[in-house]
Amino acid sequence: MRRRLYVLLPDVGSARQTADDLLLARIEDRHMHFLSRRETALGELHEASFLQKSDVRRAFFVGAGLGLLGGAALGVYLKMSTLGGYHFDVDTLLLCTVAGLLLGAWGSTLIGVSTPSVQLKPFDIDLAAGKILLMVDVPHARVDEIQQLLARRHPEAVDRGLDLTMPAFP
Repeated sequence: MRRRLYVLLPDVGSARQTADDLLLARIEDRHMHFLSRRETALGELHEASFLQKSDVRRAFFVGAGLGLLGGAALGVYLKMSTLGGYHFDVDTLLLCTVAGLLLGAWGSTLIGVSTPSVQLKPFDIDLAAGKILLMVDVPHARVDEIQQLLARRHPEAVDRGLDLTMPAFP
């Protein structure tokens, strides 16, 4: 299980030095995600992907949940009523539920890809001011160690907390 730490850095030079220190602490490059203004060149730093920048994860779960409820409601309605003399069975209920889940997840994911992440909203002012946001995913057992390393080696870095609901894949 990993936790995502959020750290604000003043410039690209500090971000590069921080990345080097994390690599020496055995945090792999694929677990470091840097976010900055669009016109800031990050160079060899691992830029955050659209999955980290967008609201696709939250949108997927909200859409899947709403689609599941809507599909189940339609299935129950069809099961309890007769349309044109036709009686629907339990298979219709299951089919409507699964179809609602899939359609809700698909539709909301399309919206979530184009929507900025609500978790990154508090960093908008800092990013607009030219700061660099580091999102680093560390094993749960090493959170304190990495926070102490960053505080000791990089006093210019501002610790902005951690995310307890780190996704498994992005």
